[in-house]
Amino acid sequence: MKYLDEAKQIVEYVGGEANINSLVHCATRLRFELKDEGKADKAALTGLSYVLQVVISGGQYQVVIGPAVHDYYTAILSVAKIGGAGNSADEEVKKQGSIMDRVMKVISGAFSPLIPMLAGAGMVKALLTVFTEFGVMGYEDSTYLILSAAGNAVFYFLPIFLGITLAKQFGANAYVGGGIGAALLEPNFTGLLEAENVNFLGIGVTPIDYASTIFPIFIAVIVYSYLEKGLKKIVKRELQLFLVPMLCIMLMVPFTVILFGPFGTTLANKVSDVVMLLFDFNQVIAGMLLGAAYPFLTLLGLHWGFTPITLQNLNDFGGDIVEGVCVCAVFAEIGIAIGAYIKAKKHSKIRDVAGPTILTGILAGVTEPILYGIIMNYKRMLAIVGIASGIGGAINGAFHVTCDAYVFHNIFSLAMRTYSPFAGYLAGIAAALASGALLTVFWGITPDDSADFEAPGQAGSNGQQPAEQTGNVKQQKAAGQQTDIYAPLSGEAIALQDVEDEVFASGVAGLGIAIRPSKGEVTAPCDGVVSLVFASKHAIGITTAGGVELLIHIGLNTVMLEGKGFETLVQEGSQVKKGQPLLRFDMDLIKAAGYSLVSPVLVTNADDFQDIRIQKLGQVSAEEIIYQVIHFDR
Repeated sequence: MKYLDEAKQIVEYVGGEANINSLVHCATRLRFELKDEGKADKAALTGLSYVLQVVISGGQYQVVIGPAVHDYYTAILSVAKIGGAGNSADEEVKKQGSIMDRVMKVISGAFSPLIPMLAGAGMVKALLTVFTEFGVMGYEDSTYLILSAAGNAVFYFLPIFLGITLAKQFGANAYVGGGIGAALLEPNFTGLLEAENVNFLGIGVTPIDYASTIFPIFIAVIVYSYLEKGLKKIVKRELQLFLVPMLCIMLMVPFTVILFGPFGTTLANKVSDVVMLLFDFNQVIAGMLLGAAYPFLTLLGLHWGFTPITLQNLNDFGGDIVEGVCVCAVFAEIGIAIGAYIKAKKHSKIRDVAGPTILTGILAGVTEPILYGIIMNYKRMLAIVGIASGIGGAINGAFHVTCDAYVFHNIFSLAMRTYSPFAGYLAGIAAALASGALLTVFWGITPDDSADFEAPGQAGSNGQQPAEQTGNVKQQKAAGQQTDIYAPLSGEAIALQDVEDEVFASGVAGLGIAIRPSKGEVTAPCDGVVSLVFASKHAIGITTAGGVELLIHIGLNTVMLEGKGFETLVQEGSQVKKGQPLLRFDMDLIKAAGYSLVSPVLVTNADDFQDIRIQKLGQVSAEEIIYQVIHFDR
């Protein structure tokens, strides 16, 4: 399984397995609920190359990973026993955090597991809209009806799914929670919707259509979770298997249809009415404020709080003006990434970051990598994202743009015309994207930021002197000094960006090249000291007298072999000479295990030097220079 080593690191840095109450994930974030957030090491987590940012918000410790989040989530579950059911009642009472934090945690935890299904079903509904608009099929066609069932099911039966996810959060039986939701949709109950004088044991009941509703099941399951815990304290253990669920169902379903359902429905309508009232007051102002605020709510992980309102509006009105405005924030962020990419030089740090995040934003509608990889790191970008999102939001608010299906805001939902009026939608997102890009290009980069936008070797070429170097190693650098790095492997040298690993290809782990070896032996690429030998023997580090820190990483993901097929010939602290054998590895074993042999040879502290000049690609031997490390002048 991929990412096991990374998963162990994450678990360690959040305080260990014993410190984790529960874990869920959304499109880009691992959302931990920790027993003691003080035991987590935020700085260490943020320093991991595969972690974009760490956010503590909404009662959750959120580790932002990006599109590969599900793989990391699966890996973590495989290496740690995590109580996914949530806190006990005592732990919940002791849990620190404001009421708003707890509310947001409940909403996020309830919807996060359902987001992929909701988004996928929303795209099916959007696709059907396109088919009917262009006459591909009609509303009565059997094909349409079958696909419509696929798209509608998760929304219609939402009380069931929420019953399950909510019960898990509160430590109750998830399927009893789902059963309470199912009872509200059962034909015997829905058959009472048109009946008169409905009662339960003489108590009047107002039948309500609970399909696609949210708030009633929220209230019902929260009450149910405490009821179940109370019953388990008084019912003998031998009888709990059937008696506790039986009593919970018999009590909760009537209470829900008599009390919690009508109350929850009224509450949902009031919340939606407040949002709509803001737009009724002034659509432009409401759109501008909501659009400008949305990126910052996303940064804090609070944007999921809009999901209940969105689903309620889709159910009540067939369209949601909240997402109709907030879509502009997505395109404003994409615009900023495009502007950063245009402004940056080839091979610069920011271009390597911006390129992939643009694609992720356009194709998936996931913009956290842009927020954390670009916007959060440059002070003017925060102002730009608010301005650009607000401009787009004001336009969409003026046109009263609505999102008519639950979708991620990407190129596919655009192509399927999921928004109306479509012309107003296009005007809003175009303005947001263009203003984000233009402000970034012409105003967003300060002189302090410019180094990240220059190619290696160009930083500081604007006439400014590099910052003074400190530390014993750095003080050894002579004016104009260069360090020649020889090929540690015989084989084919390739450009780093051609490596099929995002971390290495992006330059996050260091700069240099990679070699596809033809022989299973690593030799010293220069004189120096062995500074690191991995326990898994798949990588080795060398530091030169001039302070160049090199990493030779044999293969991709070969840490998973746990040392099998590798033999180290030196130890940490050993003095080595250029050409001295350091490591041997079994090429056939690595290939048979399914791992790539492509081996990055990196300068891990490249920012401490003026330039990394590639000397040769293609076939190389251990006697050839592959690149030169150019030191700053004093």
